Amino acid sequence: MKEALFYKKLKDKEVQCQLCPRFCVIKPGNRGNCGVRENTNGKLYSLVYGKPVSIALDPIEKKPLYHFLPGQQALSIATAGCNLHCLYCQNWEISQCRPEKVASFSMPPKRVIEEAINREVNIISYTYTEPTIFFEYMIDIAKLAREKKIRNTIVTNGFINSEPLTELCKYLDGSNIDFKGSDEFYKKLSGAWRKPVEEAIKIMHEKGIWLELTNLIIPGYNDKEKNILEIINWIKENLSVDVPLHLSAFYPTYKMLETPATKPEIVIKARKIAMKAGLRYVYTGNIPDKEGSTTFCPGCKKPVIIRQGFYIKENRLIDGRCPECGEKIAGVWK
Repeated sequence: MKEALFYKKLKDKEVQCQLCPRFCVIKPGNRGNCGVRENTNGKLYSLVYGKPVSIALDPIEKKPLYHFLPGQQALSIATAGCNLHCLYCQNWEISQCRPEKVASFSMPPKRVIEEAINREVNIISYTYTEPTIFFEYMIDIAKLAREKKIRNTIVTNGFINSEPLTELCKYLDGSNIDFKGSDEFYKKLSGAWRKPVEEAIKIMHEKGIWLELTNLIIPGYNDKEKNILEIINWIKENLSVDVPLHLSAFYPTYKMLETPATKPEIVIKARKIAMKAGLRYVYTGNIPDKEGSTTFCPGCKKPVIIRQGFYIKENRLIDGRCPECGEKIAGVWK
């Protein structure tokens, strides 16, 4: 076990975790909401440090990060646990169970770096479950990665407090945050609330972390035009029209097996609404849609990166600029 960062000791050997907005007060022998942080005799410990349940090579486009070193592979890593409890979680078998209930293997931070070097990849991605809950493991890997000039990216729900996030940002290069919907949506389907996610998004943007957002469209919950426009307007008012937005289709899973899948035309329509509203880079995920997976120059409207699934068919950028008109395309290209 690894002693946790960001917690406060209370009376009678109770502790308060200060990593995420839940601020769990934990009695000796008990765990926090995420199930992976335990109070042992008045000290808080991470139960998943150096114990990944999944490690694999993925195209960076799968995160999804479309404007961050396109075509490169990322060594993707996760432990058990999550601080949200989404009823539609695709990875619920590892995110919604206690670490002792799922197979893991020993891989301290140094070995993760060795694995990346051996596989000749220069991106590590903390993903699959929620990286916030394996914060100590992630930041120790990230520090070593930075020394070896390996990029760090995170795929996160953004439900993290500002102090640990600010510390993490010192070592992060790219992030995709799941921006789910209204506060009511968060409370009803994820057991959380939206304000901390908004703050995390703004902090990452202000710190210069390359940022992309994902919005999963679920029929009956956030699939109306007003829902899409609310997300779009928030991005325009608080971030930049250059922040890429990925709109994804829902498929029945976990505790929402009775909810119908999102029709592709709904996702395609949502993209058109976002583009018309002024966002420059909007994509449709996990549906067949050539136009929705292509990066177009916001200047001359010509295609500059053409994708098929998670793979690059053609990258026409020259030093991050459109080859036709010279317009600079926002992103990290080298």
